[in-house]
Amino acid sequence: MPSRVIQLFDDAPLVDKIRRRLPHLFHYAERDSSRAGKVGMEVGSLRERILVALLIYKFGRSNIETDLPITEHEVDVLVQDEPLSIKTLTTGSPRLGPVKAIWTVDAEKAFRFVREFTPRCDYLVVHIVWDDRGALHYIPVQAQKDTFARLGRGRYLKPPKRGTNPRGVEITPEAMAALAAHPQSRSIPVEWKRPTGEYDQYERWVEYWRLD
Repeated sequence: MPSRVIQLFDDAPLVDKIRRRLPHLFHYAERDSSRAGKVGMEVGSLRERILVALLIYKFGRSNIETDLPITEHEVDVLVQDEPLSIKTLTTGSPRLGPVKAIWTVDAEKAFRFVREFTPRCDYLVVHIVWDDRGALHYIPVQAQKDTFARLGRGRYLKPPKRGTNPRGVEITPEAMAALAAHPQSRSIPVEWKRPTGEYDQYERWVEYWRLD
């Protein structure tokens, strides 16, 4: 049975809204996460919240579960009890790059993840390409299983280099391209144009202080 998340891609008015709004919202997330012109790591959490808000908008708050155990390293949200992992990546061209399968600074944990990995939840992947075309991708778990079986563990995953500070395990660019092209995957092309005009990251909080 197809995941309910695929309904995002069959809702024509919502697809149009995603194409128009996603670049604006992600731009604001970057501005809210920036200091002295540098985007901080917290931008990832803000992007995830934007995608979760989209799911809530589509399916209703009662159908979205975000309070998951900390042991659920791969699953970010449940959509009507179906596990979903939200991933974002930024590249300088429309070619897909690597995506984190898991974030960890524990080297042994990273290598154990590679040894034991098997796809187990759907992905919602946002590919950001500022001033060019990216996409919002839905990649079902079956597409991942097919690609993982075809490429093999060594071409699907890239572990951290031994002797370095690990930052987790990546799904390789080769695997990501194959996943996005899989017949069961769906995509919404997005033109990543930044909105014009000034944006003050503090103004909305000032407005709250102005309230009685």
